[in-house]
Amino acid sequence: MSRGRPHLADPDRAAAILAAIAAEAGLLLAQIADRKAGAVLKPDGTPSTAADLASERLILDRLAVAFPDIPVVAEEGSASLAASGLFFLVDPLDGTRDYLSGAGEYSVNIAVVADGRPLAAAVAVPTLGRVWAAGTRAVAAPLEADGTPGPWREVRVRDPAPDGWVALGSRRHGDPETERCLARLPVARSVAVSSAAKFCLIASGEADIYVRCGPTMEWDTAAGDHVLTRAGGSVTGPDGRALRYGRAERGYRNTAFVALGDPSRVAEVALPLG
Repeated sequence: MSRGRPHLADPDRAAAILAAIAAEAGLLLAQIADRKAGAVLKPDGTPSTAADLASERLILDRLAVAFPDIPVVAEEGSASLAASGLFFLVDPLDGTRDYLSGAGEYSVNIAVVADGRPLAAAVAVPTLGRVWAAGTRAVAAPLEADGTPGPWREVRVRDPAPDGWVALGSRRHGDPETERCLARLPVARSVAVSSAAKFCLIASGEADIYVRCGPTMEWDTAAGDHVLTRAGGSVTGPDGRALRYGRAERGYRNTAFVALGDPSRVAEVALPLG
Protein backbone atom coordinates (compact mmCIF):
# COMPACT_ATOMS: atom_id res chain seq x y z
CA MET A 1 0.00 0.00 0.00
CA SER A 2 1.36 3.41 -0.92
CA ARG A 3 2.01 6.08 1.70
CA GLY A 4 -0.97 8.06 0.42
CA ARG A 5 -3.49 5.23 0.95
CA PRO A 6 -3.34 4.07 4.58
CA HIS A 7 -6.55 2.35 5.72
CA LEU A 8 -8.15 2.55 2.26
CA ALA A 9 -7.71 -1.17 1.64
CA ASP A 10 -10.34 -1.51 4.38
CA PRO A 11 -13.18 0.90 3.53
CA ASP A 12 -15.00 0.19 6.80
CA ARG A 13 -11.92 1.17 8.79
CA ALA A 14 -11.58 4.30 6.67
CA ALA A 15 -15.25 5.12 7.29
CA ALA A 16 -14.77 4.81 11.05
CA ILE A 17 -11.86 7.27 10.91
CA LEU A 18 -13.92 9.70 8.84
CA ALA A 19 -16.82 9.36 11.28
CA ALA A 20 -14.57 10.25 14.21
CA ILE A 21 -13.32 13.33 12.34
CA ALA A 22 -16.84 14.40 11.31
CA ALA A 23 -18.11 13.91 14.85
CA GLU A 24 -15.26 16.01 16.27
CA ALA A 25 -15.98 18.78 13.79
CA GLY A 26 -19.67 18.56 14.66
CA LEU A 27 -18.89 19.05 18.34
CA LEU A 28 -16.77 22.09 17.49
CA LEU A 29 -19.68 23.59 15.54
CA ALA A 30 -22.18 22.86 18.31
CA GLN A 31 -19.97 24.56 20.91
CA ILE A 32 -19.40 27.82 19.02
CA ALA A 33 -21.26 30.55 20.90
CA ASP A 34 -21.30 33.29 18.25
CA ARG A 35 -22.49 31.54 15.12
CA LYS A 36 -22.67 34.76 13.12
CA ALA A 37 -19.01 35.63 13.64
CA GLY A 38 -17.26 36.23 10.33
CA ALA A 39 -20.47 35.78 8.33
CA VAL A 40 -20.10 36.76 4.67
CA LEU A 41 -21.79 36.00 1.37
CA LYS A 42 -19.56 34.21 -1.12
CA PRO A 43 -19.65 35.11 -4.85
CA ASP A 44 -22.21 32.36 -5.50
CA GLY A 45 -24.57 33.90 -2.92
CA THR A 46 -24.10 31.21 -0.27
CA PRO A 47 -23.05 32.17 3.26
CA SER A 48 -19.82 31.34 5.02
CA THR A 49 -18.85 31.96 8.64
CA ALA A 50 -15.90 31.63 10.96
CA ALA A 51 -17.48 28.34 12.04
CA ASP A 52 -17.29 26.95 8.49
CA LEU A 53 -13.61 27.85 8.35
CA ALA A 54 -12.82 26.44 11.80
CA SER A 55 -14.53 23.16 11.00
CA GLU A 56 -12.69 22.91 7.68
CA ARG A 57 -9.31 23.56 9.32
CA LEU A 58 -9.95 20.81 11.86
CA ILE A 59 -10.99 18.33 9.17
CA LEU A 60 -8.04 19.13 6.91
CA ASP A 61 -5.61 18.74 9.82
CA ARG A 62 -7.06 15.35 10.78
CA LEU A 63 -7.14 14.09 7.18
CA ALA A 64 -3.51 15.13 6.65
CA VAL A 65 -2.50 12.90 9.57
CA ALA A 66 -4.75 9.92 8.82
CA PHE A 67 -4.53 9.99 5.01
CA PRO A 68 -1.34 11.83 3.97
CA ASP A 69 -0.84 12.92 0.38
CA ILE A 70 -4.48 12.49 -0.69
CA PRO A 71 -5.81 15.78 -2.14
CA VAL A 72 -8.90 17.38 -0.62
CA VAL A 73 -11.60 19.34 -2.41
CA ALA A 74 -13.27 21.30 0.39
CA GLU A 75 -16.02 23.89 0.03
CA GLU A 76 -14.34 26.80 1.74
CA GLY A 77 -10.68 26.63 0.82
CA SER A 78 -9.98 24.32 -2.12
CA ALA A 79 -13.17 24.17 -4.19
CA SER A 80 -11.25 25.16 -7.32
CA LEU A 81 -8.76 22.28 -7.05
CA ALA A 82 -8.92 19.98 -10.07
CA ALA A 83 -8.88 16.54 -8.45
CA SER A 84 -9.34 13.16 -10.04
CA GLY A 85 -8.64 9.51 -9.25
CA LEU A 86 -8.43 9.44 -5.44
CA PHE A 87 -9.42 12.51 -3.42
CA PHE A 88 -11.61 13.76 -0.57
CA LEU A 89 -14.79 15.81 -0.84
CA VAL A 90 -15.49 17.84 2.30
CA ASP A 91 -18.37 20.06 3.35
CA PRO A 92 -17.36 21.32 6.81
CA LEU A 93 -20.80 22.82 7.47
CA ASP A 94 -23.64 21.74 5.22
CA GLY A 95 -26.66 23.93 5.98
CA THR A 96 -24.94 27.15 7.03
CA ARG A 97 -28.16 29.18 6.82
CA ASP A 98 -29.86 26.80 9.23
CA TYR A 99 -26.81 26.86 11.48
CA LEU A 100 -27.06 30.65 11.59
CA SER A 101 -30.77 30.58 12.36
CA GLY A 102 -30.45 27.89 15.01
CA ALA A 103 -33.06 25.73 13.26
CA GLY A 104 -32.45 22.75 11.02
CA GLU A 105 -30.22 19.74 10.67
CA TYR A 106 -26.79 21.10 9.69
CA SER A 107 -24.17 18.44 9.04
CA VAL A 108 -20.50 17.69 8.48
CA ASN A 109 -19.89 15.65 5.29
CA ILE A 110 -16.67 13.81 4.41
CA ALA A 111 -16.20 11.33 1.57
CA VAL A 112 -13.18 9.78 -0.09
CA VAL A 113 -13.75 9.27 -3.80
CA ALA A 114 -11.97 6.71 -5.98
CA ASP A 115 -12.43 6.84 -9.75
CA GLY A 116 -15.65 8.81 -9.64
CA ARG A 117 -17.54 7.10 -6.82
CA PRO A 118 -17.26 7.29 -3.01
CA LEU A 119 -15.24 4.58 -1.31
CA ALA A 120 -15.89 5.56 2.31
CA ALA A 121 -17.87 8.38 3.91
CA ALA A 122 -19.31 9.89 7.06
CA VAL A 123 -22.06 12.38 7.89
CA ALA A 124 -22.38 13.85 11.39
CA VAL A 125 -25.60 15.68 12.32
CA PRO A 126 -25.15 17.33 15.72
CA THR A 127 -28.75 18.55 16.04
CA LEU A 128 -29.98 14.96 15.67
CA GLY A 129 -27.22 13.61 17.91
CA ARG A 130 -26.29 11.05 15.26
CA VAL A 131 -23.47 10.14 12.91
CA TRP A 132 -23.65 7.84 9.88
CA ALA A 133 -20.75 6.12 8.14
CA ALA A 134 -20.29 3.74 5.25
CA GLY A 135 -17.51 1.70 3.75
CA THR A 136 -18.78 -1.64 2.50
CA ARG A 137 -21.87 -1.30 4.72
CA ALA A 138 -23.85 1.56 6.23
CA VAL A 139 -23.91 2.11 9.97
CA ALA A 140 -25.14 4.77 12.40
CA ALA A 141 -24.27 5.72 15.96
CA PRO A 142 -25.34 8.24 18.58
CA LEU A 143 -23.04 11.19 19.13
CA GLU A 144 -21.69 11.06 22.66
CA ALA A 145 -21.30 14.18 24.80
CA ASP A 146 -17.54 14.21 24.20
CA GLY A 147 -18.05 14.33 20.43
CA THR A 148 -17.24 10.70 19.69
CA PRO A 149 -19.48 8.10 18.02
CA GLY A 150 -21.25 5.69 20.34
CA PRO A 151 -22.07 2.06 19.56
CA TRP A 152 -22.55 1.39 15.86
CA ARG A 153 -25.53 -0.41 14.35
CA GLU A 154 -26.11 -1.36 10.75
CA VAL A 155 -28.83 0.57 8.91
CA ARG A 156 -30.96 -0.47 5.94
CA VAL A 157 -33.56 1.20 3.76
CA ARG A 158 -37.21 0.23 4.09
CA ASP A 159 -39.89 -0.81 1.64
CA PRO A 160 -42.22 2.17 1.00
CA ALA A 161 -45.57 1.96 2.79
CA PRO A 162 -48.45 0.92 0.53
CA ASP A 163 -50.33 4.13 1.35
CA GLY A 164 -47.59 6.34 -0.09
CA TRP A 165 -44.03 7.57 0.22
CA VAL A 166 -42.52 9.93 2.78
CA ALA A 167 -40.60 12.56 0.81
CA LEU A 168 -37.85 14.69 2.30
CA GLY A 169 -37.20 18.16 0.95
CA SER A 170 -34.97 21.11 1.68
CA ARG A 171 -36.04 23.71 4.24
CA ARG A 172 -34.67 26.58 2.15
CA HIS A 173 -34.06 25.42 -1.42
CA GLY A 174 -37.35 24.40 -2.98
CA ASP A 175 -37.83 24.84 -6.71
CA PRO A 176 -40.75 24.41 -9.15
CA GLU A 177 -39.14 21.55 -11.08
CA THR A 178 -38.72 19.50 -7.91
CA GLU A 179 -42.34 20.15 -6.95
CA ARG A 180 -43.55 19.09 -10.41
CA CYS A 181 -41.48 15.93 -10.22
CA LEU A 182 -42.86 14.99 -6.79
CA ALA A 183 -46.43 15.75 -7.86
CA ARG A 184 -46.29 12.81 -10.28
CA LEU A 185 -45.24 10.35 -7.56
CA PRO A 186 -47.19 8.47 -4.85
CA VAL A 187 -46.11 10.82 -2.05
CA ALA A 188 -48.29 10.69 1.04
CA ARG A 189 -46.32 13.13 3.19
CA SER A 190 -43.50 15.65 2.76
CA VAL A 191 -41.08 16.62 5.53
CA ALA A 192 -38.58 19.49 5.47
CA VAL A 193 -35.08 18.43 6.50
CA SER A 194 -31.80 20.31 6.08
CA SER A 195 -28.44 19.17 4.72
CA ALA A 196 -27.19 15.67 3.92
CA ALA A 197 -29.27 14.36 6.82
CA LYS A 198 -31.91 13.62 4.17
CA PHE A 199 -29.83 10.85 2.59
CA CYS A 200 -29.09 9.37 5.99
CA LEU A 201 -32.70 9.31 7.18
CA ILE A 202 -33.67 7.41 4.03
CA ALA A 203 -30.74 5.06 4.67
CA SER A 204 -32.05 4.42 8.18
CA GLY A 205 -35.52 3.50 6.89
CA GLU A 206 -37.18 6.69 8.15
CA ALA A 207 -38.23 8.09 4.77
CA ASP A 208 -38.41 7.02 1.13
CA ILE A 209 -37.38 9.70 -1.37
CA TYR A 210 -35.49 12.96 -1.80
CA VAL A 211 -35.62 14.74 -5.15
CA ARG A 212 -33.43 17.73 -5.92
CA CYS A 213 -33.64 19.56 -9.24
CA GLY A 214 -32.03 22.78 -8.04
CA PRO A 215 -28.28 23.32 -7.83
CA THR A 216 -26.11 21.29 -5.45
CA MET A 217 -22.39 20.69 -5.22
CA GLU A 218 -20.54 17.40 -5.03
CA TRP A 219 -19.43 18.01 -1.43
CA ASP A 220 -23.12 18.39 -0.51
CA THR A 221 -24.00 14.90 -1.70
CA ALA A 222 -21.06 12.48 -1.95
CA ALA A 223 -21.02 11.35 1.68
CA GLY A 224 -24.79 10.99 1.98
CA ASP A 225 -24.92 9.27 -1.40
CA HIS A 226 -22.49 6.58 -0.21
CA VAL A 227 -24.32 6.03 3.09
CA LEU A 228 -27.63 5.60 1.28
CA THR A 229 -26.21 3.40 -1.48
CA ARG A 230 -24.54 1.06 1.03
CA ALA A 231 -27.80 0.88 2.98
CA GLY A 232 -29.50 -0.55 -0.12
CA GLY A 233 -30.79 2.65 -1.73
CA SER A 234 -29.64 4.67 -4.72
CA VAL A 235 -28.81 8.21 -5.82
CA THR A 236 -29.19 8.66 -9.55
CA GLY A 237 -29.20 11.45 -12.11
CA PRO A 238 -31.50 12.10 -15.09
CA ASP A 239 -29.92 9.20 -17.00
CA GLY A 240 -30.84 6.74 -14.24
CA ARG A 241 -27.19 6.14 -13.38
CA ALA A 242 -25.33 6.74 -10.13
CA LEU A 243 -23.89 10.22 -9.74
CA ARG A 244 -20.22 10.61 -10.65
CA TYR A 245 -17.83 12.72 -8.57
CA GLY A 246 -14.74 14.68 -9.48
CA ARG A 247 -16.33 16.66 -12.30
CA ALA A 248 -13.99 19.63 -12.04
CA GLU A 249 -14.99 20.72 -15.55
CA ARG A 250 -18.50 21.35 -14.15
CA GLY A 251 -17.14 23.22 -11.15
CA TYR A 252 -18.14 20.20 -9.04
CA ARG A 253 -21.80 20.98 -9.66
CA ASN A 254 -24.26 18.07 -9.66
CA THR A 255 -27.07 17.39 -12.08
CA ALA A 256 -30.61 16.92 -10.79
CA PHE A 257 -30.88 13.71 -8.81
CA VAL A 258 -33.22 11.44 -6.89
CA ALA A 259 -32.30 9.61 -3.69
CA LEU A 260 -34.46 6.52 -3.21
CA GLY A 261 -34.82 3.89 -0.55
CA ASP A 262 -36.18 1.49 -3.18
CA PRO A 263 -33.97 1.65 -6.30
CA SER A 264 -36.46 -0.46 -8.26
CA ARG A 265 -38.75 2.61 -8.42
CA VAL A 266 -36.23 4.90 -10.13
CA ALA A 267 -37.97 4.62 -13.52
CA GLU A 268 -41.02 6.34 -12.03
CA VAL A 269 -39.05 9.55 -11.37
CA ALA A 270 -38.75 11.90 -14.35
CA LEU A 271 -35.87 14.27 -13.65
CA PRO A 272 -35.12 17.25 -15.88
CA LEU A 273 -32.06 16.94 -18.07
CA GLY A 274 -29.11 19.17 -17.40
